[in-house]
Amino acid sequence: MAPRDQLKINSCLDPNSHQSVVKMKDMTTRPSVIVIGAGMAGLAAAHALQIASIQVTVLESRNRIGGRVYTDYSFGFPVDMGASWLHGVCQENPLAALIGELGLPLYRTSGEDSVLYDHDLESFALYDMDGHQVPKELVASVGRTFETLLQEINSIRAEFPEDISVLKAFSLVLERRPDLRLEGVQEKVLQWYFCRLEGWFAADADNISAQCWDQEQLLGGGHGLMVEGYSPVITALSKGLNIQLNHRVSKIIQQPHGVRVATEAGEIFDADAAIVAVPLGVLKANLITFEPRLPDWKETAIRELGVGNENKIALKFEQVWWPDVEFLGEVASTPYECSYFLNLHKATGNPVLVYMPSGRLAKDIERLSDEEASKFAVSQLRKILPNASEPLQCLVSRWGTDTSSLGCYSYNVVGKSSSLYEHLRAPVDNLFFAGEATNQLFPGTLHGAFATGVIAAQECQQLASQYWGLQLFQPTSAQISRITFPLQISRM
Repeated sequence: MAPRDQLKINSCLDPNSHQSVVKMKDMTTRPSVIVIGAGMAGLAAAHALQIASIQVTVLESRNRIGGRVYTDYSFGFPVDMGASWLHGVCQENPLAALIGELGLPLYRTSGEDSVLYDHDLESFALYDMDGHQVPKELVASVGRTFETLLQEINSIRAEFPEDISVLKAFSLVLERRPDLRLEGVQEKVLQWYFCRLEGWFAADADNISAQCWDQEQLLGGGHGLMVEGYSPVITALSKGLNIQLNHRVSKIIQQPHGVRVATEAGEIFDADAAIVAVPLGVLKANLITFEPRLPDWKETAIRELGVGNENKIALKFEQVWWPDVEFLGEVASTPYECSYFLNLHKATGNPVLVYMPSGRLAKDIERLSDEEASKFAVSQLRKILPNASEPLQCLVSRWGTDTSSLGCYSYNVVGKSSSLYEHLRAPVDNLFFAGEATNQLFPGTLHGAFATGVIAAQECQQLASQYWGLQLFQPTSAQISRITFPLQISRM
């Protein structure tokens, strides 16, 4: 690959044209990279490249940075409508050093390193459909049964040469272990546990791979909610970067001498390399054309990885009238009918409940208007607390239909290999990939997205070193934040 200057080309020029004069850069000219997407992965990559003295331009389709990290301030205080937890409150978490350096407080919702519980089962209130609170001892007992069911999946999947769904695996376990079958309110509590498992993957149990559902690596320290939201983290990573908002990329052309990127508006950007850090849903929808086409193995990874959906409906009330617990929930006959409300008052002191539907329910709710979605959330709340007051304001996320995301995060589909994550991450010459769906160890997480951004930046630097002979600084995720600070985490 011969080095080239980053060119400023007239927007009316054909992006496929190769007739423009390309000046060879001398050995003192910095290499250039275009980062597509200003979410956590894209900003982490651009930040690392900036530290390494590489020219970086970030193209973002939205009118804001952050991607699926979005802290809304319209209530008068921060409310995360996208990512809101640090999963793994420990120094091994790639994001921990940056959060510690910024002095951002965390509220610990669980000390358990589990995909099952965002919360310890000590600060909750579950209700049946008649509004009666389910005894905590019963909920804990069903929780132990649920964990036994999950453990039994190991023996089931060992017997099947072909993958089956988590739902099918549970059904087979119950056929073999009638002692684990539950009835009445206990069965409904079990369905609520299914609901929370589906929330972790943002997908329904009949779509989740039984072979791969537990392949994600879990960091220690439990789960911590960002009290002030994730916006300060995004702001810190974006400092000093050349970010072009409202630039929706439509085409990426790999050329012998670099990469040419075209936007929907007809603007052209050239660089030596590019990092594609857009959500999996955008890649699946073929909203970006690649020339030449991506290799078959890359297209297969895009096609076969699953992308789920989870939304938030934040309800602001005049005052707190609900129990002083971390979350409220309704148990029901199916996971679809169950509900989960996060009580932000416990962590932030603000009178807000956040309804969090996932999977098919999240998709169905996106068909409603904001007003209808808010009314639906309140109707769910009144099933468990009949005297619930009317909210003063509401916020509704729509990650599934947002054309800049088209879903929340990835998961393993039945019958598909977990190696697809690594295939999606692997570079194609001078084209690199980042994002939570490119992280086989930590898929679907913000720290997973952050880590892949840093990795993609390091790969770009290695390429630059190969062609320019430059000894470039290659920062690790810890070096990006320079100093390790203690995490400020508490529980009220």
